[in-house]
Amino acid sequence: MRKNIFILFVFVSIIAFSQNNTATKAGKRVLLMNGVAHIGNGQVIENSYIVFYNGKIEMVADAKGIKLDLKSYDTILEIEGKHVYPAIISPNTILGLQEAEAVRPSSDFSEVGGINPNVRSLIAYNTDSKILPTVKTNGVLYTQCTPRNGLICGSSSILATEGWNWEDAVLRADDGIHVNFPRSIQKNGWWAEPEPSGKNTKFDEELIALNSFFEEASSYCKSPAGAFENNVRFEAMRGVFNGNQNLYLHANTAKDIVLAVNFSKKHNIKKPVVVGGKDAWKITSFLRENKIPIMLNRIHDLPELSDDDVDITFRTPALLAKDSVLYCLQMEGDMEAMQSRNLPFLAGTSVAYGVSKEQALQSITLNAAKILGIDDKVGSLEMNKIASIVVSEGDLLDIRTNKVIAAFINGKPVDLVNDQQRLYEKYKTKYGLK
Repeated sequence: MRKNIFILFVFVSIIAFSQNNTATKAGKRVLLMNGVAHIGNGQVIENSYIVFYNGKIEMVADAKGIKLDLKSYDTILEIEGKHVYPAIISPNTILGLQEAEAVRPSSDFSEVGGINPNVRSLIAYNTDSKILPTVKTNGVLYTQCTPRNGLICGSSSILATEGWNWEDAVLRADDGIHVNFPRSIQKNGWWAEPEPSGKNTKFDEELIALNSFFEEASSYCKSPAGAFENNVRFEAMRGVFNGNQNLYLHANTAKDIVLAVNFSKKHNIKKPVVVGGKDAWKITSFLRENKIPIMLNRIHDLPELSDDDVDITFRTPALLAKDSVLYCLQMEGDMEAMQSRNLPFLAGTSVAYGVSKEQALQSITLNAAKILGIDDKVGSLEMNKIASIVVSEGDLLDIRTNKVIAAFINGKPVDLVNDQQRLYEKYKTKYGLK
């Protein structure tokens, strides 16, 4: 009888959370009982107890052999047969910076000029975006809000997909500077109508400009504070040179990736990260030896070259994992803001091409957190980490069974209702459909 009461209570609670999320506080001690816990580090607990309080995880344990005093918990959710995951992290995306691609005023992810390290995407993040609720529905609770365009785009930040404003949502501000590393080969046309590629005639010019800026910025940052008149662009580079920030080098071909890594060595960059990395599978030994992590571009895509294996993008995660290259998945590309909701299914696809389910989960949770430098806070279900948790009826990585029934950010229940669901219910009712 008690078990049935708990099962009823969990669904009543989820409905209440969705209707009154902003009034809900994280100060209550919550127990998630008997769910299948996917820790995020490769471990799975088939029958788990998860406790969190004041926004932090207090306990993750195997329920077998543990007897709890249920009176000491403010909220008890019986989730037997359900699956529990750490929050999914969507790196390198304009989620929160764009509403509709076709409406220019709704896009706020790029600035005029080619070298803008001082640009901060953080302050443009729109917590009222109508896209954000649709990605939360699939378990994406954090995003790396990233600037675009130019040679040096600016700094990204990691934010929750729910909050009153960017100050409320931010998890880590200004985690790194993004560089569109010059392309040696210029691709022409688009995927449906590709045109012959050719040598980038501006490659040398762009590389000289990039080297020149880094040399000047390095000299500026080595000098004592106040030695020069304040330069906002050079000041923005301090974290890159002292190791407090990542340097994200956007590159895809094997040649460009090698050049980008050597560029980072030349300028003594302590934390380089390659973003894109379509050809990373060709140079895994080089990446491993140089300890270069990869933010791998969407694997639901065509190969970089016409003579590559047609399934190489699907197999790349397995090839990187096999050679011990740290990687995570991301969704840069067409409609990337709204496509962020499909990040779990990219990970699921990689399972069909040689990656284990728990490795696939790591590619959108703990691996992403490690690369972003936030793995001490999120990325796995472990004690003292932030209680950002997703509960799904089935496998979160499988489009057929992914059904998120509860989620928490900083221990607070997340509203899982979005406009698409509202329209579905509206028109289902209108036409008398059950």
